[in-house]
Amino acid sequence: MTDPRAKDVERISLEQATSHLLEECRTIVPGVQAVFGFQLIAVFNQGFAQKLTDGEQRLHLGAIALVVLAMGLVMAPAALHRQAEPRTASGRFLRVGSRLVLWSLVPLSLGLCLDVYLVARVILGASAWAAALAAALLLALGALWYALPRLLAARWKDE
Repeated sequence: MTDPRAKDVERISLEQATSHLLEECRTIVPGVQAVFGFQLIAVFNQGFAQKLTDGEQRLHLGAIALVVLAMGLVMAPAALHRQAEPRTASGRFLRVGSRLVLWSLVPLSLGLCLDVYLVARVILGASAWAAALAAALLLALGALWYALPRLLAARWKDE
């Protein structure tokens, strides 16, 4: 007897999976670029030097560097595919490309949360509350981007 839940699962070809991965990268890049643009605008804003200490300005520079690293990681699968396997779809590329995208979420979440800390510190005027907010958001992103997918994958595997 067939499992009725198996009807909503379909295996796709390597070609389709490669296409999905590259499309996901193309979808993520504009968002990361927008974050990067806002980070750059902040530096040239008149209040940047007035509202942030030298250390906080360096923290913002670190956040910018983390977002640039995230952008590089999320764009890497396209560069890899174009240069290493332009006319193929392989499991090897899917594994490496998927890992690059997943790794990009680490510096992206750190960069975002560092900037949230800085904005919250300026608005709230309290470093402790700003740090608590940034830490809570970092935990939330980790839960959404890593813990939840692993939990659901394990649960769906058992179904």
